[in-house]
Amino acid sequence: MFTQHNDGAAAYQSVSAQSSIENADQHKLVEMLYSGAISRINIAKSHMEMGNVSNKGKTISDVIAIVEELRRTLNMEKGGELAANLHDLYEYMKSRLLQANLKDDADILEEIKGLLEKLLDGWQGIPEEARKGF
Repeated sequence: MFTQHNDGAAAYQSVSAQSSIENADQHKLVEMLYSGAISRINIAKSHMEMGNVSNKGKTISDVIAIVEELRRTLNMEKGGELAANLHDLYEYMKSRLLQANLKDDADILEEIKGLLEKLLDGWQGIPEEARKGF
């Protein structure tokens, strides 16, 4: 009985998350990517602290995939210097995340989490009228 409830809750969360993604505009999608990466870094740190190497590695890989998606969606033509700087920052983050995984280094995870939080804060600070171009 407990398992069925968990299965139902998981299915609900999956449908709910899918609905949120389908209804989100470009600006909201980027916000969700930043938030998801930050959340997964917290999870990876927990796995690291518990010595759960397999789950730590998978979770860090998820963060790298999110950062790669953020990098991949940059518009290098329209974004100019800002897009180029973000591209380089995302590449740096991916490299550092690999190091964090290999070295079991929670400090590196904190560094990347801090960078993502700053990017998220800046992204959320974009005025509504300026978001129309996304």
